[in-house]
Amino acid sequence: MHGLINRSIQCFLRDTYGAAIWDHVAREARLGFDSFEPMLNYDPVLTEAVVQAASVILGRPRETLLEDLGTYLVSHQNLEPLRRLLRFGGVGFVDFLHSLEDLPERGRLALPDLDLPNLGMTEQGDGNFVISVSGLFPGIGHVIVGLLRAMADDYGALALLDHRGQSEEAEQVAVQLLDQRFAAGRRFDLAQAAV
Repeated sequence: MHGLINRSIQCFLRDTYGAAIWDHVAREARLGFDSFEPMLNYDPVLTEAVVQAASVILGRPRETLLEDLGTYLVSHQNLEPLRRLLRFGGVGFVDFLHSLEDLPERGRLALPDLDLPNLGMTEQGDGNFVISVSGLFPGIGHVIVGLLRAMADDYGALALLDHRGQSEEAEQVAVQLLDQRFAAGRRFDLAQAAV
């Protein structure tokens, strides 16, 4: 597993619950170190150990924790570059959904060895979509639910999301778009402001 993925989980836990909780999770997961290096690769067993330890320590279901991670990836101020990368997927939320299949390739433009989940999208009409998610680790679909919920808010869209479980080789996420322009979205400019 790419260290950037593990580091994202670490930052989510530290930024959301505090450094002491992260230290406790790292000990319980028996990492043998206190911080993931973003550019190294790690055994996926370590990722699972961290998620499991965090779930137990925080007393939160694994699915809820992973969904919160997905929301964090879009909404936390420290991850504005990721939000910007995602917003390049389209002008509106539907455009963004159509661009999901290209997301792993866009990520590999920046980091050639970065593994992201495989994403597929099927439009079912009347604002209904099904996102297929596979790869990385079991439960990755819950991360995508959180990410999609945060992106809908970012675009100002009103959408219902539901993790429908595993089907064949992929997790299924249902998206029901109720209103593409429900509220004012977060400000986004193609050009980043000068420093």
